[in-house]
Amino acid sequence: MGDGLDRLLEGRRLSPVQRRIAHYLAENLTEAIFLSSVELAERAGVSQPSVTRFAMGLGFAGYPELRQALRPLVIGGEVAPEPGVRHEGARRMAEAVDDELRNLTAVRNRLNGRPAADSDGHGGEGGGLAERLTELGGALAASQPLPVLGLRVSEGLATTFGYYARRIHPDVRLLTHGGSELADGLHAARRAGAEWLVAVVLPRYPAEAVQALRYADRLGLRIAVISDRPAVPFPAQVVLDAPVSDRLVFDSHAAPLALAMLLVEAMADAAPLRTRARLEELERMTEETGAFHHGAAEN
Repeated sequence: MGDGLDRLLEGRRLSPVQRRIAHYLAENLTEAIFLSSVELAERAGVSQPSVTRFAMGLGFAGYPELRQALRPLVIGGEVAPEPGVRHEGARRMAEAVDDELRNLTAVRNRLNGRPAADSDGHGGEGGGLAERLTELGGALAASQPLPVLGLRVSEGLATTFGYYARRIHPDVRLLTHGGSELADGLHAARRAGAEWLVAVVLPRYPAEAVQALRYADRLGLRIAVISDRPAVPFPAQVVLDAPVSDRLVFDSHAAPLALAMLLVEAMADAAPLRTRARLEELERMTEETGAFHHGAAEN
């Protein structure tokens, strides 16, 4: 996006519909400043009221006021096409990948004891990430059972974490459905002896997930959260934060996924004999059942 439009959107979390509008403006600003809200909605593939809400969300009375504020960005020459760029969609995709590389670099720097700001200015504790992962991995390895929670967009990452954690932990309980079933699962895990809950809570934070964490806290469970920022609006004894990329219509989660896999590794290291025994048993089982095609990597 142009620098001026970037400044206007800085610090704001946009919904998928709002991102479509922002992306269209970024790639077609010279034309967009002459469009009506109806025309902009048609070009961006959204409704006209969505354009109005987008403008009001940025602090303007309506779209005409936003359009007036955007015009100096073009007339003043702040926005210009990049030389040699013919396909704006490809440029935006490349920027999204670059954003994820910066996010992963931030995680790597913190593992090495360097502040996250050395790479991209994202938040998070400057040092001690490796130590926190090691300590938490030991606690989770000892918690039996180990409930893992993830709702809506966080379900995928929670499921991946749970899939691998089951390979090295005897009792991982995945909680990805809301309602009374979620409360029942938390209660049953606690009664069975669970000490810790692992929760993946990525933006936008589902209200039901926040409520579930408050209930887990009342049950006496200690909570470890994988999220996008260190200061979260729900109870957690440990927060493992990694930034998400919001360059595309929907967030991408490369850095939180890497953090989740590092946590599985820490759990494996915390119980080496059990990990070895379970992995050897898994290997025997997959060979006996022919679970994988010959020559394929076995996970």
